[in-house]
Amino acid sequence: MNKKREEDSPSSNAGLTSDVSLKNRSLPDGVSVEYAPDPKKKWFVLRVTYGREFKAYNFITGDGTEAYLPVRYVMKLCNGKKKRILASLLPNFLFVYATPEKVETYVKHTPELHFLTYYYNHFRVGESGKNPPLTVSYQDMMNFIRVTSIRNEHVRLVESQHCHYKSGDRVRIIDGDFAGIEGRVARVAGQQRVVIELPGVCLVATAYIPTPFIELVPSENEKSDSSDR
Repeated sequence: MNKKREEDSPSSNAGLTSDVSLKNRSLPDGVSVEYAPDPKKKWFVLRVTYGREFKAYNFITGDGTEAYLPVRYVMKLCNGKKKRILASLLPNFLFVYATPEKVETYVKHTPELHFLTYYYNHFRVGESGKNPPLTVSYQDMMNFIRVTSIRNEHVRLVESQHCHYKSGDRVRIIDGDFAGIEGRVARVAGQQRVVIELPGVCLVATAYIPTPFIELVPSENEKSDSSDR
């Protein structure tokens, strides 16, 4: 087998991808076993050039560090024949859950990952006067992992201009394959869906969600008022 293909293909244990249902690897409260909260770690958004997402994922997870690579199956024409292959849902992106020091080692001091760089937060300026590396909250990342871990061909990346929101209210899906996912109700491609935002990165829409499967998520003020009674 061609060596480059071996390096760039997903490893046999690439279970932290959307090809495997999150339900098969979750704690009772819905939090993924592989991603237990750790105050020392952050979810970093990294860029991978040359389309080597799988190579970076295999190296980093092989080193014992947690990472997430959202994938999907696509049909491609290979030697005149259509073939079903595994491809990155977000080309050139990889999410790594580690300490800032560990991520710095991968990005700046690991020759094998010379194609790996930070994805910067262009809405903030650090003490140095430069944009800091982009990180996303644990809760937002878990929500993103839940929706992209569901094997459903109707889950899609969307642009904000294609999302016709019914309101700004945050909702939770309470039934069906997408139960537990939170987002905003919108009409996308002529169907009612729930749109999940990974701040600074992308928007993902679920498949069609019936209204009875949706409940409002109480705002912080409503939660506070309820606890005071």
